[in-house]
Amino acid sequence: MGYKILVTNDDGYEAKGLLSLVKALRELDDVEITVVAPANEKSACGHSLTLIRPLRFIGVEDNFFKLDDGTPSDCVYLALSTIFVDTKPDLLISGINRGSNMGEDITYSGTAAGAMEGVLHDIPSIAISQVMDFSDPEGDFTLAQETIKKLVLKIKEGLFPLPEREFLNVNIPPDIDAKEDAKMLITYAGYRLYANDSHVHRNPRGEEYYWLGLHPLNFSARRGNEGISDYEAIRDGNISITPIHLDMSAYKSMNALKEWIEQK
Repeated sequence: MGYKILVTNDDGYEAKGLLSLVKALRELDDVEITVVAPANEKSACGHSLTLIRPLRFIGVEDNFFKLDDGTPSDCVYLALSTIFVDTKPDLLISGINRGSNMGEDITYSGTAAGAMEGVLHDIPSIAISQVMDFSDPEGDFTLAQETIKKLVLKIKEGLFPLPEREFLNVNIPPDIDAKEDAKMLITYAGYRLYANDSHVHRNPRGEEYYWLGLHPLNFSARRGNEGISDYEAIRDGNISITPIHLDMSAYKSMNALKEWIEQK
Protein backbone atom coordinates (compact mmCIF):
# COMPACT_ATOMS: atom_id res chain seq x y z
CA MET A 1 0.00 0.00 0.00
CA GLY A 2 1.34 3.42 -0.94
CA TYR A 3 1.52 6.56 1.15
CA LYS A 4 -1.97 8.08 0.83
CA ILE A 5 -2.32 11.84 0.28
CA LEU A 6 -5.66 13.63 0.07
CA VAL A 7 -5.49 16.89 -1.91
CA THR A 8 -7.98 19.77 -1.95
CA ASN A 9 -7.96 23.52 -2.59
CA ASP A 10 -10.23 26.58 -2.70
CA ASP A 11 -9.49 27.82 -6.24
CA GLY A 12 -11.45 25.02 -7.91
CA TYR A 13 -10.61 21.69 -9.50
CA GLU A 14 -9.19 23.23 -12.70
CA ALA A 15 -6.84 25.69 -10.94
CA LYS A 16 -3.24 25.71 -12.13
CA GLY A 17 -1.96 25.62 -8.55
CA LEU A 18 -3.89 22.44 -7.77
CA LEU A 19 -2.78 20.73 -10.98
CA SER A 20 0.83 21.81 -10.31
CA LEU A 21 0.61 20.29 -6.83
CA VAL A 22 -0.75 17.00 -8.15
CA LYS A 23 1.95 16.86 -10.82
CA ALA A 24 4.68 17.39 -8.21
CA LEU A 25 3.30 14.76 -5.84
CA ARG A 26 3.04 12.19 -8.62
CA GLU A 27 6.79 12.51 -9.11
CA LEU A 28 7.34 10.99 -5.65
CA ASP A 29 7.77 7.25 -5.21
CA ASP A 30 5.17 5.05 -3.49
CA VAL A 31 2.56 7.80 -3.19
CA GLU A 32 -1.19 7.48 -3.89
CA ILE A 33 -2.95 10.76 -4.65
CA THR A 34 -6.69 11.38 -4.25
CA VAL A 35 -8.06 14.79 -5.22
CA VAL A 36 -11.38 16.15 -3.98
CA ALA A 37 -11.71 19.82 -4.89
CA PRO A 38 -14.53 22.35 -5.23
CA ALA A 39 -16.22 22.52 -8.63
CA ASN A 40 -16.09 26.33 -8.42
CA GLU A 41 -13.72 28.84 -6.88
CA LYS A 42 -14.35 29.20 -3.13
CA SER A 43 -11.68 31.72 -2.15
CA ALA A 44 -12.20 33.38 1.26
CA CYS A 45 -15.00 30.95 2.16
CA GLY A 46 -13.34 30.24 5.51
CA HIS A 47 -14.01 27.04 7.43
CA SER A 48 -17.58 26.68 6.18
CA LEU A 49 -19.66 23.55 5.64
CA THR A 50 -22.68 23.31 3.35
CA LEU A 51 -25.72 22.36 5.45
CA ILE A 52 -28.68 23.73 3.47
CA ARG A 53 -28.42 21.73 0.22
CA PRO A 54 -27.13 18.33 -0.92
CA LEU A 55 -23.66 17.86 -2.40
CA ARG A 56 -22.58 15.63 -5.27
CA PHE A 57 -19.25 14.07 -6.24
CA ILE A 58 -18.42 14.25 -9.96
CA GLY A 59 -15.56 12.12 -11.27
CA VAL A 60 -12.99 13.98 -13.36
CA GLU A 61 -10.50 11.13 -13.76
CA ASP A 62 -9.25 8.22 -11.64
CA ASN A 63 -9.03 9.30 -7.99
CA PHE A 64 -9.87 12.89 -8.97
CA PHE A 65 -13.26 14.32 -8.02
CA LYS A 66 -14.93 17.70 -7.98
CA LEU A 67 -17.61 18.45 -5.41
CA ASP A 68 -20.52 20.31 -6.96
CA ASP A 69 -20.66 23.74 -5.24
CA GLY A 70 -18.79 22.37 -2.22
CA THR A 71 -16.28 24.19 0.00
CA PRO A 72 -12.80 22.88 0.86
CA SER A 73 -14.14 21.78 4.26
CA ASP A 74 -16.98 19.93 2.52
CA CYS A 75 -14.44 18.23 0.26
CA VAL A 76 -12.35 16.95 3.16
CA TYR A 77 -15.33 16.03 5.34
CA LEU A 78 -17.07 14.03 2.61
CA ALA A 79 -13.85 12.44 1.32
CA LEU A 80 -13.17 11.06 4.78
CA SER A 81 -16.71 9.75 5.23
CA THR A 82 -17.02 8.16 1.77
CA ILE A 83 -13.67 7.52 0.05
CA PHE A 84 -11.53 6.90 3.14
CA VAL A 85 -14.03 4.93 5.21
CA ASP A 86 -11.64 2.16 6.27
CA THR A 87 -8.26 3.91 6.23
CA LYS A 88 -7.53 7.60 6.70
CA PRO A 89 -5.08 9.32 4.39
CA ASP A 90 -1.56 9.64 5.76
CA LEU A 91 -1.39 13.33 4.84
CA LEU A 92 -3.68 16.09 3.61
CA ILE A 93 -2.43 18.98 1.44
CA SER A 94 -4.56 22.01 0.57
CA GLY A 95 -3.36 24.24 -2.31
CA ILE A 96 -1.35 25.40 -4.08
CA ASN A 97 -3.36 28.55 -3.51
CA ARG A 98 -3.11 31.43 -5.97
CA GLY A 99 -2.20 34.26 -3.59
CA SER A 100 -0.97 34.60 -0.03
CA ASN A 101 -2.49 33.29 3.19
CA MET A 102 -0.67 35.14 5.98
CA GLY A 103 -1.60 36.83 9.24
CA GLU A 104 -5.31 37.04 10.02
CA ASP A 105 -6.11 36.23 6.39
CA ILE A 106 -5.79 32.63 7.57
CA THR A 107 -9.24 33.00 9.14
CA TYR A 108 -10.78 33.89 5.76
CA SER A 109 -8.84 31.30 3.81
CA GLY A 110 -10.55 28.29 2.26
CA THR A 111 -7.07 26.86 1.66
CA ALA A 112 -6.24 26.99 5.37
CA ALA A 113 -9.73 25.67 6.15
CA GLY A 114 -9.04 22.50 4.17
CA ALA A 115 -6.03 21.86 6.42
CA MET A 116 -8.08 22.77 9.52
CA GLU A 117 -10.67 20.16 8.60
CA GLY A 118 -7.90 17.62 8.15
CA VAL A 119 -6.38 18.10 11.59
CA LEU A 120 -9.84 18.01 13.18
CA HIS A 121 -9.91 14.41 11.93
CA ASP A 122 -6.39 13.67 13.22
CA ILE A 123 -4.76 13.82 9.78
CA PRO A 124 -1.41 15.61 9.42
CA SER A 125 -2.16 18.58 7.17
CA ILE A 126 -0.42 21.30 5.16
CA ALA A 127 -1.83 24.44 3.54
CA ILE A 128 0.43 25.90 0.85
CA SER A 129 0.03 29.23 -0.96
CA GLN A 130 1.94 31.03 -3.70
CA VAL A 131 2.25 34.77 -3.02
CA MET A 132 2.04 36.39 -6.43
CA ASP A 133 1.84 39.49 -8.53
CA PHE A 134 -1.71 39.41 -9.90
CA SER A 135 -0.61 41.27 -13.01
CA ASP A 136 0.65 37.80 -14.01
CA PRO A 137 -2.61 35.83 -14.22
CA GLU A 138 -0.89 32.45 -14.66
CA GLY A 139 1.76 32.47 -11.95
CA ASP A 140 4.78 30.20 -11.58
CA PHE A 141 4.45 27.36 -9.07
CA THR A 142 7.85 25.70 -9.55
CA LEU A 143 9.29 26.79 -6.19
CA ALA A 144 6.07 25.75 -4.44
CA GLN A 145 6.31 22.35 -6.14
CA GLU A 146 9.89 21.85 -5.00
CA THR A 147 9.02 22.95 -1.48
CA ILE A 148 6.04 20.66 -1.06
CA LYS A 149 8.02 17.66 -2.30
CA LYS A 150 10.74 18.35 0.28
CA LEU A 151 8.18 18.65 3.07
CA VAL A 152 6.30 15.52 2.05
CA LEU A 153 9.49 13.47 1.92
CA LYS A 154 10.49 14.68 5.41
CA ILE A 155 7.07 13.75 6.77
CA LYS A 156 6.87 10.45 4.86
CA GLU A 157 10.30 9.34 6.06
CA GLY A 158 9.82 10.51 9.63
CA LEU A 159 6.99 11.95 11.67
CA PHE A 160 4.72 14.95 11.29
CA PRO A 161 6.40 17.66 13.38
CA LEU A 162 3.27 19.05 15.09
CA PRO A 163 0.89 17.82 17.80
CA GLU A 164 -2.82 17.23 17.25
CA ARG A 165 -4.98 20.06 15.88
CA GLU A 166 -2.04 21.95 14.44
CA PHE A 167 -1.17 22.29 10.75
CA LEU A 168 1.62 23.76 8.66
CA ASN A 169 0.80 26.97 6.80
CA VAL A 170 3.33 27.48 4.00
CA ASN A 171 3.72 30.63 1.90
CA ILE A 172 6.04 30.85 -1.12
CA PRO A 173 7.66 34.20 -2.10
CA PRO A 174 6.57 35.80 -5.38
CA ASP A 175 10.06 36.20 -6.85
CA ILE A 176 10.62 32.64 -8.00
CA ASP A 177 13.66 33.80 -10.02
CA ALA A 178 15.48 34.07 -6.68
CA LYS A 179 14.50 30.54 -5.66
CA GLU A 180 18.12 29.43 -5.33
CA ASP A 181 18.49 31.81 -2.37
CA ALA A 182 15.10 31.15 -0.75
CA LYS A 183 15.38 29.62 2.74
CA MET A 184 12.69 27.78 4.66
CA LEU A 185 12.04 29.92 7.74
CA ILE A 186 9.84 29.07 10.71
CA THR A 187 7.59 32.06 11.32
CA TYR A 188 4.62 33.29 13.29
CA ALA A 189 1.49 34.79 11.74
CA GLY A 190 1.96 38.53 11.30
CA TYR A 191 -0.43 41.34 12.15
CA ARG A 192 -2.39 42.27 9.02
CA LEU A 193 -3.31 45.92 8.54
CA TYR A 194 -6.76 46.10 6.98
CA ALA A 195 -8.76 48.83 5.29
CA ASN A 196 -12.19 48.92 3.71
CA ASP A 197 -12.08 48.76 -0.07
CA SER A 198 -15.26 48.32 -2.08
CA HIS A 199 -16.27 49.50 -5.54
CA VAL A 200 -19.81 50.50 -6.45
CA HIS A 201 -21.19 49.84 -9.93
CA ARG A 202 -24.61 50.02 -11.54
CA ASN A 203 -26.29 47.56 -13.85
CA PRO A 204 -28.26 48.71 -16.94
CA ARG A 205 -31.36 49.19 -14.76
CA GLY A 206 -29.51 51.57 -12.47
CA GLU A 207 -29.36 49.14 -9.53
CA GLU A 208 -26.24 49.37 -7.41
CA TYR A 209 -23.95 46.44 -6.68
CA TYR A 210 -20.52 46.19 -5.07
CA TRP A 211 -17.21 44.44 -5.63
CA LEU A 212 -14.98 43.93 -2.62
CA GLY A 213 -11.50 45.18 -3.44
CA LEU A 214 -8.07 43.67 -2.88
CA HIS A 215 -6.02 45.21 -0.09
CA PRO A 216 -2.27 45.77 -0.30
CA LEU A 217 -0.26 43.25 1.74
CA ASN A 218 0.49 45.56 4.66
CA PHE A 219 1.64 43.90 7.89
CA SER A 220 3.44 44.67 11.10
CA ALA A 221 5.22 42.50 13.66
CA ARG A 222 3.35 41.47 16.79
CA ARG A 223 4.67 43.17 19.91
CA GLY A 224 6.62 40.95 22.28
CA ASN A 225 7.09 38.15 19.76
CA GLU A 226 10.51 36.72 19.10
CA GLY A 227 11.44 35.47 15.66
CA ILE A 228 10.00 36.79 12.42
CA SER A 229 6.54 36.96 10.93
CA ASP A 230 5.33 35.22 7.80
CA TYR A 231 5.21 38.55 6.00
CA GLU A 232 8.81 39.43 6.89
CA ALA A 233 10.00 36.09 5.53
CA ILE A 234 8.11 36.61 2.26
CA ARG A 235 9.27 40.22 2.00
CA ASP A 236 12.87 39.03 2.16
CA GLY A 237 12.34 36.39 -0.53
CA ASN A 238 12.16 33.38 1.78
CA ILE A 239 9.66 30.57 2.31
CA SER A 240 7.44 31.00 5.36
CA ILE A 241 6.39 27.93 7.37
CA THR A 242 4.02 28.75 10.22
CA PRO A 243 2.58 26.24 12.70
CA ILE A 244 -1.11 27.06 13.19
CA HIS A 245 -3.26 25.64 15.96
CA LEU A 246 -7.04 25.67 16.20
CA ASP A 247 -7.29 26.66 19.87
CA MET A 248 -8.20 30.34 19.68
CA SER A 249 -8.70 30.81 23.42
CA ALA A 250 -7.08 34.02 24.68
CA TYR A 251 -5.39 32.42 27.71
CA LYS A 252 -3.46 35.57 28.70
CA SER A 253 -6.76 37.43 29.10
CA MET A 254 -8.55 34.85 31.25
CA ASN A 255 -7.43 36.15 34.65
CA ALA A 256 -8.16 39.76 33.71
CA LEU A 257 -11.59 38.73 32.44
CA LYS A 258 -12.28 36.81 35.63
CA GLU A 259 -11.40 39.85 37.73
CA TRP A 260 -13.59 42.05 35.50
CA ILE A 261 -16.62 39.73 35.76
CA GLU A 262 -16.26 39.53 39.56
CA GLN A 263 -16.11 43.28 40.05
CA LYS A 264 -19.12 44.76 41.81
